[in-house]
Amino acid sequence: MRPPSNHEAELAIDAAGLTSAEAHSRLAKFGPNQFHDRQQQPLLLQFLSRFKNPLVILLLVASAISALTGEITNFLIISTMVLLSVTLDFVQEYRAGKAAESLSQSVSLRATVIRDGKPLETQVTDVVPGDIAVLSAGDMIPADGLVLEARDLFVKQALLTGEPYPVEKRPGALSANATDLQDAANAVFMGTSVISGCAKMRVVKTGAGTAIGAIADSISRRPPPTAFEIGTHRFGLLIMRLTILLVLFVLLVNALLHKPWLESFLFAVALAVGLTPELLPMVVSVTLSRGALHMARKRVIVKRLASIQNLGSMDVLCTDKTGTLTEAKIKLEQHVDAEGKPSDRVLELVYLNSFFETGLKSPLDDAILAHQNIDVSAWKKIDEVPFDFERRRVSVLIEKGDDRLLVVKGASEEIVALCNRYEEQGNKSQPPLDAGARERIQGQRIALEREGFRLLGIAWRRVPKDHPHAVVGDEAELVFAGFAGFLDPPKESAGAALAALAESGVAVKIVTGDSELVTQHVCAILNIPVSGVLTGKEIGEMDDSALRVRVEQANLFCRVNPSQKDRVILALKARGHVVGYLGDGINDAPSLHSADVGLSVDSAVDVAKEAADMILMDQDLHVLHDGVLEGRRTFANIMKYIMMGTSSNFGNMFSMAGAALFLPFLPMLPTQILLNNILYDISEVPIPLDEVDPEDVRIPQVLDMSFIRNFMLVIGPISSVFDFLTFYVMLVVLKADEALFQTGWFVESLSTQVLVIFIIRTRGNPFKSRAHPVLVATSLAIATIGAVMPFTPLGPYFGFVPLPSRFYFILAAMVIAYLLIVEIAKKGFYRWVGGSSASKAH
Repeated sequence: MRPPSNHEAELAIDAAGLTSAEAHSRLAKFGPNQFHDRQQQPLLLQFLSRFKNPLVILLLVASAISALTGEITNFLIISTMVLLSVTLDFVQEYRAGKAAESLSQSVSLRATVIRDGKPLETQVTDVVPGDIAVLSAGDMIPADGLVLEARDLFVKQALLTGEPYPVEKRPGALSANATDLQDAANAVFMGTSVISGCAKMRVVKTGAGTAIGAIADSISRRPPPTAFEIGTHRFGLLIMRLTILLVLFVLLVNALLHKPWLESFLFAVALAVGLTPELLPMVVSVTLSRGALHMARKRVIVKRLASIQNLGSMDVLCTDKTGTLTEAKIKLEQHVDAEGKPSDRVLELVYLNSFFETGLKSPLDDAILAHQNIDVSAWKKIDEVPFDFERRRVSVLIEKGDDRLLVVKGASEEIVALCNRYEEQGNKSQPPLDAGARERIQGQRIALEREGFRLLGIAWRRVPKDHPHAVVGDEAELVFAGFAGFLDPPKESAGAALAALAESGVAVKIVTGDSELVTQHVCAILNIPVSGVLTGKEIGEMDDSALRVRVEQANLFCRVNPSQKDRVILALKARGHVVGYLGDGINDAPSLHSADVGLSVDSAVDVAKEAADMILMDQDLHVLHDGVLEGRRTFANIMKYIMMGTSSNFGNMFSMAGAALFLPFLPMLPTQILLNNILYDISEVPIPLDEVDPEDVRIPQVLDMSFIRNFMLVIGPISSVFDFLTFYVMLVVLKADEALFQTGWFVESLSTQVLVIFIIRTRGNPFKSRAHPVLVATSLAIATIGAVMPFTPLGPYFGFVPLPSRFYFILAAMVIAYLLIVEIAKKGFYRWVGGSSASKAH
């Protein structure tokens, strides 16, 4: 983590920057500016990596044993089944991954570099050594390099040093004894962020050669697992335990009955495969990818696919006020003195402050400069104390002739607290700011905020001509000049969007640095009920346990700094909520990291976009509400596959294990189990396309293992009962031999297993909730293929024999009865669990 040396920076470059041709040449030489080459492995290697699955390996071993013992047909069938299953999984996940990657690239971070003498915005990955990069507040630094020019440049490099406070950077030679990053005052590092000021830097190192690249493996660890990921992991463990128990049971029984060891082994392995939801990763990936594409059409770019599920589970949305509830078209409407009278003096001072400020400019600065053009040519800037989120103010030291002033603007109540005198129009003596005057000014501030004005306090002090620098300690004993009042009209659509989110079970909490009076004024216009207000001062006086209690009642958090925003989100998460956070500023980055779902907008600073999981191309809560519903649709379709796997599928496999107890032969050949499994998997592939019921998107949903287990225990035994009824029909009614028994049960097992999707896919009436046409066609086609396969030339290869015609009449009656009983049991189950569809409402 040694800072770049001046020697390393000696690259052929001038003020015009690199030429496009030189940049292209260096990109080829040094490679993309990223930690690891993101080029995918060759497709063949990606495909072969799918064979690392333990069950796939076990099947291949079993097929090899079959070949060695002369069972060539078994070898070919098992190998084909494995290849088909792996290929199906690979193709679907590959397509999902490519779609997600293309969406993610559309919001990749960008940097401004000088190329051919002109500023050029390019992807960070295309920055090369020798580039001159232009930095401003809110930018992520694109590579390691040396500062060439800087104006009040403060950089946060906690990612590398752990030091939370911004560090000032300036051009110049590196000190001879500078060995640590903290000492490198002339160097900036990739991944750190510009808090305030502006600069030009010369890129020295990119990609893995940077300081952060050297430790990339340690900082690029996967984020903590989401509730959904934890849930699917637990589901996998549940299935694995069941699989191990059944396989050991089958092996033990077959050993006691002295059945052929190879057939018993193959049967047990096939049983394990039949129980394993091997398509779950593919179904999850495809469903999430389809959700991402759907959201992209709504102008929401999904950077991390898993966040779609989190969005569906979200029951609390924390958002800033500006730009979300308001139009973000801020205008300066008032400039008044300490007595509330319009004042050109206040306008001049606030204009001077904003004009000469080079740090973190806000929309308020833009509104001030756009309000009126004031001639400042007589003034000269000496120094600046940049804005930070703890002080909440900015000071500039300026002079005109012999007059040198420190002009301060910031949070109104804090500016007043720093003053000991105030200006009166027509009075040059500047009376003391006594208790009476403070009370009058406080009353004026409250009156303006109640009218919806966002206020800045403006103050100043005269300093000696030889006062060379501005420091925080200078912000004392000021002269209060007055207030600048801004209006940001509420969005007409915000009230309806918030009502829709509330109707969908998402509570909206406003977390803002603005005053509680201004925020309440906006809420009143938008008909947002206020259940409680907490200020930053009150939060600062609470410990975490007290805050966890208060965050439940309050829905307005005002005058909060970034660390307090973060505490609010962590307190809500500690209460069991799934929390989303919508923010676009540097001060929002910690909260975006802490939230379950980080949401930002395309116009946000780089730091916020990097921290976010999703980017809203339009800053509109209606779009966010659509995203919430899409997340819930995604969850509902994933649940359909899980519920299928833990009901009829489990029931069939349980029946196979049970049949081994009393049958003198295997109830189904290993190749038949594998064929059954692959046909069933094909029938499930269209599930991501399916529509979902309105009930499934009405409330937030989280993966509930107790629900899945209970559903399995209710529906699974019904499948087993019909399997045992099939055994009776085959053995007693049809007097079936081994091959006929296995064929008949294969056909019955596949048809019930596949067709039950039409019952399980909806909580309501399956005739009223229409399945997607592709799902209908695929399911019916698979059931038909299973029924006619015994009569095809392929039948004998799988050990099938033709079935008597009356079997199909019996089968039709059994399938209808099975689906009817499952429908009755399903309705009873949902009544029992209180109508909660695979979810727990928060």
